[in-house]
Amino acid sequence: MNSILSKATRLGSHASGRPPAAVELSPEGVLAGSVSASGQPPVYVFKALPAGALVPSIAEANLVARDAVVAAIRSALDQVSPRSRSVALILPDILVRVFILDFDTLSHKPDEAYPVLRFRLRKMVPFEVEHAGVSYQILSENKDECKVLVAVIPGPVLTEFEAAVRAAGYEPGAVLPSSLTSLEVIDSMEAVLAVNLSSHTLTTSITNGNDLLLYRTLDLPEGAALRLTEVQRGIAVAAAYYEDKLQARPSSLRYAGNREGSEFASWINDPELTVVDLAPHPETGALTSLGNLSIAGIAGALAGSH
Repeated sequence: MNSILSKATRLGSHASGRPPAAVELSPEGVLAGSVSASGQPPVYVFKALPAGALVPSIAEANLVARDAVVAAIRSALDQVSPRSRSVALILPDILVRVFILDFDTLSHKPDEAYPVLRFRLRKMVPFEVEHAGVSYQILSENKDECKVLVAVIPGPVLTEFEAAVRAAGYEPGAVLPSSLTSLEVIDSMEAVLAVNLSSHTLTTSITNGNDLLLYRTLDLPEGAALRLTEVQRGIAVAAAYYEDKLQARPSSLRYAGNREGSEFASWINDPELTVVDLAPHPETGALTSLGNLSIAGIAGALAGSH
């Protein structure tokens, strides 16, 4: 899946190549990882956040306890000893809208493509797009059609998180949505059904080699029973889409999230769908307890870093 992240999700500050360190922010806490040298496995650190310190929202301030979040970012990154101040910043899916759009044609010149994309996005997102962070990648094209992956984040949200990273003493070299980043750990050219569960959203996706057939993020309700029903429905819809597109039922589900994979498997309760961790916790390299949080986002951001 290396092509997915080559251009499409660098929503903020741009850097040449991938930073050798990454930090993922979630309501549960701050997860950081870095690669000390080329070819070496990443090391990971997790710093828990006080309840309510980070509340992801596209409409309001996210960092309710900004000083606590900045301190956690600084502490986690300092402990993994990154080789540079540039880091990949991974944000909750609820903050980044991701679309797969079809055009008759799209210019390969960014100066010409961006106005077209922003015009199309105006009626698709519930926020102002002129000053939003927008990035894209052409997934495929022929003489009749151009398929484009587009990611967009509200400008104030992007500014808020980038400023927090800078206040911690680091520079956001790339800004990435959690689920899209997680797909980078997939090394199979065969079709894969994947899911990422957070405290606020469920994102389902289908990859097929370097193509992205489905990317769908659902906002989850508060109530436990309603949440379970919505998760089961989301998985069922994604599995049906997989079968329709690929003429075969998926036999496995690659999972990342804030709960154990076995617990999630009991949630969906589908004996024909085996739940497999998208990125299992490492046997070595964890400098702190990582809890139940998946490392898939960090592992994906660091895949192929120099």
